[in-house]
Amino acid sequence: MSSLFRRAIVGVSSVLISGSVFLAQSQQLEVTSGLGRKLYALPDNAAIQAARSELAKDPHNVSLVLKLSKAQAGQRQYKEAIMTDTRGIASAPSDADLYIERGHRELGLRQFRSAMIDLEHAVSLDPAKLDAHYHLALSHYFEGEFPEAARSFKTALDLAKTSDSIIDCSAWLYVSLRRAGQEAEAAESLKRITPEMVNTEPHLKFYLQLLRFYQGALPESAVLPSRPAAGDTDGELSFNTQTYGVGNWHLYSGDPKKAAELFRSVMPGEAWNSWGFIGAETELIRMSKTP
Repeated sequence: MSSLFRRAIVGVSSVLISGSVFLAQSQQLEVTSGLGRKLYALPDNAAIQAARSELAKDPHNVSLVLKLSKAQAGQRQYKEAIMTDTRGIASAPSDADLYIERGHRELGLRQFRSAMIDLEHAVSLDPAKLDAHYHLALSHYFEGEFPEAARSFKTALDLAKTSDSIIDCSAWLYVSLRRAGQEAEAAESLKRITPEMVNTEPHLKFYLQLLRFYQGALPESAVLPSRPAAGDTDGELSFNTQTYGVGNWHLYSGDPKKAAELFRSVMPGEAWNSWGFIGAETELIRMSKTP
């Protein structure tokens, strides 16, 4: 490990651990990250209680299983969501959506290989499910298997019917191709992102801004957000997504020092289940293993 990244990892870990000690007394531990940080769930809320009550009355209803799993995931109760999905799969072993949901939550717990198995099975059950290919691509991406990630993101993009789906899939396809060293293909993937394209889901504004940055239409200063206030979940999602995206751009453009600086800035947040957080974390882990 280089001295630069050793200091970086130690510094991040100490801040994260000290900032999270108080959580251990009241919240459920979900996973310990590869950087040594303990990541916690939030308590049950009304949505979980209502979904659990509905499912108890009709325990084999796949829609209600998915409703409870998503409510649990909304409180970062990923282990609990996976258990909910597993019980659902026992009742409906051929339902692709249950495998997609379980794979999605396994990604959040950094169980990338387990997610890959579930998501490959989901694809085999229903090859027309965009979400199956999209999340399968993420499992490859977080494992550092960038050509495989690009192939699955391309399949997801081919299935996209809305501007939101095109934006989402294109953002990940572009970076997968860049990380795979396929620069010409990456440039080609940006052509569907026209100046007129707009997002309808608010969180996809972050990906659209990154795509404009990749196209050279926006400067870095216009894309990087300010650090959100504590407890601002939407602000954290924006910060994590865009900061990771710009850091990743510096990484594949040959400036790992700047990339690491941006990745480290994501780590103190609480939205540890966001793709930007997981992406930054996995890169810092890889950097820590670089001689």
